[in-house]
Amino acid sequence: MDILKKIEQYRSQEEKLRWEGTFADYLKLVKEKPWVAQSAHSRIYNMIRDAGVEENGHKTYRFFSHEMFGLEEALEKLVEEYFHPAAKRLDVRKRILLLMGPVSGGKSTLVTMLKRGLEAYSRTDGGAVYAIKGCPMHEDPLHLIPQHLRDDFHKEYGIKVEGNLSPLNTMRVEEDYGGRIEDVLVERIFLSEDKRVGIGTFSPSDPKSQDIADLTGSIDFSTIAEYGSESDPRAYRFDGELNKANRGLMEFQEMLKCDEKFLWHLLSLTQEGNFKAGRFALISADELIVAHTNETEYRSFISNKKNEALHSRIIVMPVPYNLKVSQEERIYEKMIRDSDVADVHIAPHTLRVAAMFTVLTRLKEPKRGDIDLLKKMRLYDGENVEGYNSSDLNELKKEYQDEGMSGIDPRYVINRISSTIIRKKIPSINALDVLRSLKEGLDQHPSITQELREKYLNFISVARKEYDEMAKKEVQKAFVYSYEESAKTLMDNYLDNVEAFCNKSKLRDPLTGEEINPDEKLMRSIEEQIGISENAKKAFREEILIRISALARKGKRFDYRSHARLREAIQKKLFADLKDVVKITTSAKTPDEQQLKKINEVVARLIDEHGYNSTSANELLRYVGSLLNR
Repeated sequence: MDILKKIEQYRSQEEKLRWEGTFADYLKLVKEKPWVAQSAHSRIYNMIRDAGVEENGHKTYRFFSHEMFGLEEALEKLVEEYFHPAAKRLDVRKRILLLMGPVSGGKSTLVTMLKRGLEAYSRTDGGAVYAIKGCPMHEDPLHLIPQHLRDDFHKEYGIKVEGNLSPLNTMRVEEDYGGRIEDVLVERIFLSEDKRVGIGTFSPSDPKSQDIADLTGSIDFSTIAEYGSESDPRAYRFDGELNKANRGLMEFQEMLKCDEKFLWHLLSLTQEGNFKAGRFALISADELIVAHTNETEYRSFISNKKNEALHSRIIVMPVPYNLKVSQEERIYEKMIRDSDVADVHIAPHTLRVAAMFTVLTRLKEPKRGDIDLLKKMRLYDGENVEGYNSSDLNELKKEYQDEGMSGIDPRYVINRISSTIIRKKIPSINALDVLRSLKEGLDQHPSITQELREKYLNFISVARKEYDEMAKKEVQKAFVYSYEESAKTLMDNYLDNVEAFCNKSKLRDPLTGEEINPDEKLMRSIEEQIGISENAKKAFREEILIRISALARKGKRFDYRSHARLREAIQKKLFADLKDVVKITTSAKTPDEQQLKKINEVVARLIDEHGYNSTSANELLRYVGSLLNR
């Protein structure tokens, strides 16, 4: 019943949004709300902008952020270098937008988002679209204004009118309205791909059998006897994709595989804003043409001399693979959430480890000798890597213009995860299961050469080593009883000693009350965990005190999370102290009562605090036990 109520609400809301009036009424509306007369490109740009923008070194458009991950820079370039200038009526709008990138990189998702977004946006006040009522092409009502009056209209309304009235509406104005354009009926329309209103999709088939009518419409031979001529617009079906996508967007799938005669119609439309159909004058249309292809097809296309005239009329926007591990994880989470295996328990770190492998296959070896691929991966993901900063990151990104255009695609990883789930036949999988499946799948992948296979196997080994460290930390952390309290106690002790060291003062022994020197052994045991040398210890300790003072001035309290490197040092020190306990407990084949109690406590903590279930927690303990005994 809830669904039926929502359907009813949606229907009644659409009825409230409907509007119908004469052209004279529409002009009053345009005077009041000039944005209703915006172009298709402008409407798309405003739709993206109105969804919100975040500034974080680069612009992140919220319109894309729920579906597309790790492509912020590519999307910023798309919006700022294509949609924005196109919305301002600059020459960019007279180009076909061609999205070029590897398979499963997000090109189709991007276009689908624009389509669904336009459907929703046309139901808002800012995205409202009005058309001549009864027109199969949902023509812009402002085309009714005669050419000789358009300059006057521009001066009065501040709106530039482009395009000519279609042959069908020219005839209707004369025959149905007696030439009185002010009486022509105008209605609000809602863009819809399903209803073929303002959104179209064209997919080329066999060039020998596909008819140009699929794009531009065709003659309705059943009406020739009634109207007497093929040049009578009433005898023509304006039902091609270019006709129906007017006022919105048309997706051209596999454009570069298409016959030339189809491409020239597109170029005429983008360059001149019109196209030829039947025995009529040029028909005006206002729509964004967006196509997508892969890099191989694009290179083949531009190498063909016959296509030279087309090159300058196409704007190519690269859509590479994501190169951030954390964002790749989100891609997998979304794909799994949308599948039928969303109820399967996936142990923590499983998707992250798979994402590490995938991203490594997409990265190119740094030209700088001081940075390896693993450091590069971490820098790209926004992690702090000692000795490197944002300028190093920018330098790395400039090394290769085509980085991210090759490597393993997300679908392959999801296919292997699915295979793991089906094969394991229990509702829980872990990182080792997925790595094993990724390895096995390389033999079945059609496009992977022997050389690439060896390279990818090495990346699986790297991801495995990273997982080993994650697994050990996870178990060691779970073994620390009241971990936060232990960390706080250790940190307070360290800070007391650091303060005394820097101030060249002494500490008071809490038991005897006598004055004692700072505990150098304790401080070094912590600092050595993160590689602080004897020469660098003084600078590190002073840095900690400066951070404490800076926070205190802002009324904030310093804790062990306030300094990333100190936090890492505290954690590693705690783990090092516990290593022997963990090793003995996890590897005991027949644990005694005390060990069994500890194991049960750790399993419970892994379940309650770290996101494991009973199966994956016990698998993790067994695995870490084997690691520590090697």
